Amino acid sequence: MNIIQAILYGIVQGITEFLPVSSTAHLTLMPWIFGWKNPGNVFDVALHFGTAIAVITFFFQDWIGLVSAGITKPKTKDGKLFWFLVIATVPGALAGVTLDKYMGMLSNPLLIGILLIIMGIVLYVCDKVSRNNISLDGIGLKRSIFIGVAQVLAIIPGVSRSGITMSVGRATGLDRESIAKFTFLLSTPIILGDALFHAKDLAHVNIDVLPFVIAVVTAAVVGLLSIKFLLNYLKTKSFFVFTIYRFVFGAIIIALYFIRA
Repeated sequence: MNIIQAILYGIVQGITEFLPVSSTAHLTLMPWIFGWKNPGNVFDVALHFGTAIAVITFFFQDWIGLVSAGITKPKTKDGKLFWFLVIATVPGALAGVTLDKYMGMLSNPLLIGILLIIMGIVLYVCDKVSRNNISLDGIGLKRSIFIGVAQVLAIIPGVSRSGITMSVGRATGLDRESIAKFTFLLSTPIILGDALFHAKDLAHVNIDVLPFVIAVVTAAVVGLLSIKFLLNYLKTKSFFVFTIYRFVFGAIIIALYFIRA
């Protein structure tokens, strides 16, 4: 892994982890597109530590308030939200631990290209048909469970954690800004947990420290900018631009797959 590759991976991870376009798809496809050697789990740890730093930093004060309220005042608005987040985290965490070894079976570029397009349609339809504009205060237990269960699908490259949770959130009536914030808060333990889960691999390899650190820092800085951008963007805009991007990128991947066949 050279410095330029480390920076590019960090930029892609920082952008795609939080936008509804599937970071797993992009990171899986980068070596295939450019003919690079697959960086493996060690570099995946660096990228996820970077975006974990980003989301923890951005929502640090929120998490302090949520954890405090969840423990001392569980019946308050923030106390309930904390436990809704805990409940919604469980399905995705269990899926990540039990199904991680099967991820390689789902990394076919053609499948990823098709899923990018399909989930773009799902995101657009769910956003378009949503009639309600429920705020984060009204998320409730049932809606949290739906979002948490849907997050299980995010292990499939091309689906997108933020894409599937935002789709379900919009379909069940949450306004765009609220489901985006809930998605980012929900991603905090999942991203950090994923990095820690794969950190065990660091003990078995020699790490090239400089590219590793550069990837962490790049992913963290770009991730912070991505979170800020999306929260501001969704105050006045829809998810349509992300649907277009998924269509175009998915079509390019499908075409490239058959050209190379």
